[in-house]
Amino acid sequence: MTDHSDAAVRHEAFFSLHHHLPRQSPGSDATTRRLLALAGPQPARPRVLDLGCGPGRAALLLAAEAGAEVTAVDLHEPFLDELREAAESRGLGDRIRTVRADMADLTGPDFPDGSFDLIWAEGSAYIIGFDTALRDWQRLLAPGGSLVITECVWTTDAPTDEARAFWERHGSLRPVAANTAAAVAAGCHVLGVLVQPDSDWDEYYVPLAEHVAAADPSAPGMEWALASTREELAMRREHGAEYGYAGYVLRPADPRWPARPETEADRAAVHAVNAAAFPTPDEARLVDALRDDPEAWLPGLSYVAEAPDGSVAAYALLTRCRVGGAPALALAPVATAPAHQRQGAGRAVVRAALDAARLRGEPLVLVLGHPEYYPAFGFVPASRFGIRPGFEVPDEAMMALVLDDSLPVPTGMIQYPAAFGV
Repeated sequence: MTDHSDAAVRHEAFFSLHHHLPRQSPGSDATTRRLLALAGPQPARPRVLDLGCGPGRAALLLAAEAGAEVTAVDLHEPFLDELREAAESRGLGDRIRTVRADMADLTGPDFPDGSFDLIWAEGSAYIIGFDTALRDWQRLLAPGGSLVITECVWTTDAPTDEARAFWERHGSLRPVAANTAAAVAAGCHVLGVLVQPDSDWDEYYVPLAEHVAAADPSAPGMEWALASTREELAMRREHGAEYGYAGYVLRPADPRWPARPETEADRAAVHAVNAAAFPTPDEARLVDALRDDPEAWLPGLSYVAEAPDGSVAAYALLTRCRVGGAPALALAPVATAPAHQRQGAGRAVVRAALDAARLRGEPLVLVLGHPEYYPAFGFVPASRFGIRPGFEVPDEAMMALVLDDSLPVPTGMIQYPAAFGV
């Protein structure tokens, strides 16, 4: 049996292999920037909590490029020493504050409720578990704040016994979609999911392999540390196609506007909201016509947001359309009752509908709408993907949102349901 002193020696040997690596998990500056972009606009000096920061590669980038005030948390003091030294050398010492703390116990004056605009956890949430992180960290976010977590995931539906056995010893993995569903179940909207490129593994493993080659195997505990690390490197070489890393960009749902799929009892209220929100009853009639089209109507993608009194405050509908013959979704109409406009109800119901589309495995959503409103949800001009409508419309108003970037984006003409009349 290994006693506590042996475990401590092995622990120190393992960490010694990881000292002075650029990062402690698969990732890259490019991926950090993409995840930050998915999180949307930030305050001028966002307050960022970097949990399990390691030597602080992400913390340094966020401080330098996003102007963030970063609280960087790790239990391993040598990593914090590396980060403080790097921050000072880059003139960022006033932007990065290090705290030695356990991410499973974020209590005390350093971690008051609602005190951060962005929580960042690249490759570290697995220590306490993805679901636990979602449950425990949301309280730390200010209203409108976002949470970014990268997590190791299965990228195949049928991992080999060897890969499964390895990961069962090191922490259970789930597919990308299962973590997405867990985030929604935990009360978060999904702003984006990014499956990280294989090159992100090289950024971590190439320097680590160099440390393994240069290590002294006679050092206390090093024989075990080297064997463990070599096994990990070999697993990636032999089974790397079966698993990868994915980044999740999340935002707690606005509790003022709970959203849900419509029910039969909501139909009259949905009609009334659409009739009141637009100058003519055409949009209300469109919803009714789409309901009668079995090729267009998708049960569970007609969403309402409730006002505090339980009435329908806002509405969003996703129906089946096609791009060049490939399935996609059309977002229309989106309506908010006049009494609740410009208060967040519309945003809440759109995000809830998009979450439902992600959970169905839908790859693409299209919207013809205001170019200053829909980009907040991640929509960009559809023309960037070679997608075009069959009628004249300003380029910036015809927008697309890719929900699954692991699939090729279809190109060509948009075919709307007949009820749209285009």
